[in-house]
Amino acid sequence: MLVTDTFYQALIAVRSQPLRALLIILAMGIGVASVTVLTALGESARRYIVHEFEALGTHLVIVLPGRNETTGGAPPLFGETPRDLTLDDAEALSRSHHIAALAPLTIGSAPVSTRGLERETNVFGSTHALRRVRHLNMAQGSFLPEMEADKALPVCVIGQTIREQLFANQPALGQWLRINDRRFRVIGVLSTEAQSIGVDFDEMVIIPVASAQALFDTRSLFRILVETKSEQAMHKAVDEIKRIIKERHEGEEDITIITQDSVVSTFDKILTALTLTVTSIAAISLAVAGVLVMNVMLVSVTQRTAEIGLLKALGATKRQLHWLFLTEAAMLSVAGALLGLILGRLTIATLQAVYPAFPLELPVWAVFAALGVALFTGLVFGVLPARKAARLEPVAALAKR
Repeated sequence: MLVTDTFYQALIAVRSQPLRALLIILAMGIGVASVTVLTALGESARRYIVHEFEALGTHLVIVLPGRNETTGGAPPLFGETPRDLTLDDAEALSRSHHIAALAPLTIGSAPVSTRGLERETNVFGSTHALRRVRHLNMAQGSFLPEMEADKALPVCVIGQTIREQLFANQPALGQWLRINDRRFRVIGVLSTEAQSIGVDFDEMVIIPVASAQALFDTRSLFRILVETKSEQAMHKAVDEIKRIIKERHEGEEDITIITQDSVVSTFDKILTALTLTVTSIAAISLAVAGVLVMNVMLVSVTQRTAEIGLLKALGATKRQLHWLFLTEAAMLSVAGALLGLILGRLTIATLQAVYPAFPLELPVWAVFAALGVALFTGLVFGVLPARKAARLEPVAALAKR
């Protein structure tokens, strides 16, 4: 039996039972569609989160007050707490040769108002360097001026939502905005693209850090954002930050340092594992489809007993009968996989139309993986029917016993 004959006989067997073939193809298609859609969702979520963290800045290092780990034992006496980060600490860190830009942050919530309109919002206190560190873009005006960090100035930069709600039908630049009991002149408006994970700059008011400390009556910093000169300089900068803070805080390394690459790597691993998990769960449907292939083909062996006996009587070997039934299983599996890919693509396109802001994309490796797994499943579950057919005796098969 030639290879072409094997394919021809398998094709005739598939076409002879169209309803059976359709059920197998549909079951395999649903399994492949589930795998592709869930893989696309997981992989797209991973890429989205990683991109959002990368958008926080280039070679970003975040310095927070307090240790990143604690030791056992009784609570500290006399209300001992970690030392706060101050503007003097930020000034000391800025002298490092490995740091390209540094932005101290003070954050608080306060009512902002103008001309009878008022709303509660978050207020960022920082310096001119924040624009570089967080890659902020301006829609109008300018960002905070370059000046000494400890100098208070009554100016502010607002987000698009603040501009729309408080200055709907009039220009915002040059207007006065009251924050708590202090007045600030609007000198700039951020563009709507100035957003990143965890912070919505559209609803933000940014003022000089010294002004924010006076506004919220505090000398401490919420955190310090540092942009290093290169990826290689990042690790050196971390060591130098620890050394400088330890010298300034009486020998205590009482800060937590978070590097951008470590955060991205952690989320990348978590979301990759999550993608593989949900894809594996979806692959169970492929196993169910494989069982259906096996059951239907076992029935097919019983129905085609006389045909198998005739083929063996004409000289067909066990190997050739194996290949005949495995080829039939492979045809059904590949057809189901192609149907599943079409259904998966249509589902992904529908989700993309409903949620255009989420970049949904099916990776190329997932397409080949779905095809490969579907074919493998069909072949594995087609082995038993093929072996049963190959073991039939020609005389008994022709007599349909």
